Amino acid sequence: MSKRISNGFLVLFLGIQLGITLKPSKAQTQATPTTTTKSICPNQLGTIVDAVTNRPQFSRMRWGIVVQNLSSVQTLYSRDAQKYFTPASTNKLLTTAAVLQQLGANFHFRTSVYRSSYGVLHVVGRGDPSLTDIQLVALAKQLQQKGIREVKQLIVDDTYVRGEVVNPSWQWEDITSDYGAPINSLILNQNVFSLKLLPQTVGKPLQVIWNDSNEAQQWQVINESVTSAEDQPKDINITRDLKGSILRVQGHLTVHSQPELMSLPVVAPAEYFLRHFRNALAAEKIRVDQAYVSSGSSNNEQELAVVESPPLSELVTKANLNSNNLFAEAFLRAIAITKPIDKNQTSADAGLEVLKATLTQLGVDPASYAIVDGSGLSRKDLVSPEALVQTLQGMAKSPAAYVYRASLPVAGRSGTLKNRFLNTPAEGIVQAKTGTMGGVVSLAGYVNSPNHKPLVFSIMVNQIDQPIQVVRQAIDEIVVSLAELQRC
Repeated sequence: MSKRISNGFLVLFLGIQLGITLKPSKAQTQATPTTTTKSICPNQLGTIVDAVTNRPQFSRMRWGIVVQNLSSVQTLYSRDAQKYFTPASTNKLLTTAAVLQQLGANFHFRTSVYRSSYGVLHVVGRGDPSLTDIQLVALAKQLQQKGIREVKQLIVDDTYVRGEVVNPSWQWEDITSDYGAPINSLILNQNVFSLKLLPQTVGKPLQVIWNDSNEAQQWQVINESVTSAEDQPKDINITRDLKGSILRVQGHLTVHSQPELMSLPVVAPAEYFLRHFRNALAAEKIRVDQAYVSSGSSNNEQELAVVESPPLSELVTKANLNSNNLFAEAFLRAIAITKPIDKNQTSADAGLEVLKATLTQLGVDPASYAIVDGSGLSRKDLVSPEALVQTLQGMAKSPAAYVYRASLPVAGRSGTLKNRFLNTPAEGIVQAKTGTMGGVVSLAGYVNSPNHKPLVFSIMVNQIDQPIQVVRQAIDEIVVSLAELQRC
């Protein structure tokens, strides 16, 4: 979870302490009951779905559902399909559709090193969410091969992506978690850093081991943790101030337990990038006299080194398969380049305009959603089940149809659906995007029923007052019914 804190963000939130808490672990396997295949006629579907959604324990929840034939757009079931719901990560269906349509499956993010004058190098980042230390090493080696041995000024340009690094409507706990990483021009290692906590003998503090020694120098660690006896549940809490100077470790792990890997936000992503790139240059024996982050445009005359991301087709899969928020937010900002940006407009806002225009071209009703980010992390996102189904249908007709569909988790096989729908008729034939946050569970995607026409569906549940697992199991029952549809 990384976080570049801009001046405006600091003014707004300075002095607020943010925390990341490790709660007792829970099994990840979703207990979808094993079912025997049965034949369901389309005219029976409404009764079956209503029997699930009208259970007494769901009486206070909001359900939005639409099921249609993929090709004919014939509606098989609809319930509040045009109403707004909080989508959670099903919002990524909109973002990934727009970025594929705008940039194409073969698009690559490009990170360049330019020489603007003798001894002065500029690193220009363009928001590549996949960039890691491996690519920084590659850049350094290219410079070494070009005969660069000394750099008088190393300037990293973080101006390509404009605006705040986190959406102002994201919640506190999201900003301090790795799934709420900040977005900037120079994303590195998904803008997170990690440390390990190791139990010692009973009564002693946990040992803190840094994966990144340079990052360790940025923090003052106050270790108030303790190693507990084996009969105690683990409970780790790490808090930090937004200035990025104090890290407080609290709670306990049991003796002889496995180390816990904790991910934390980078406070200033561009500076984090700069530190790592200097290390990569030093490893190639390239001396740097001065280094800083640029806040203005540069005169880039000669490109000396460049690295490119994998193709967009692979990055979209990373975003949808395991619901990566940072990738989705980077996509939103990337499509902003396809239109002129007003000088007072952020990249995210420009990207939202492009997204809406793109979805309209796909046949999505522009009044069927109102979103403020690309990932679905914001509680201000509003999406109707109809909007998701129209997006899925529009993409099924687009040149990017195969890439888009292949990026989705497969029931019982991959991603966030790997442990759902096991040993049911839906296993292997449902491709769908999940969405989960407090009070929200959603699922939308495609069904390739062997005995019925291909289907597209969206199921959204809001204002949940039951355990997420209970609601998710009910959704799965409905989807299994879709997999059992017959031509009757």
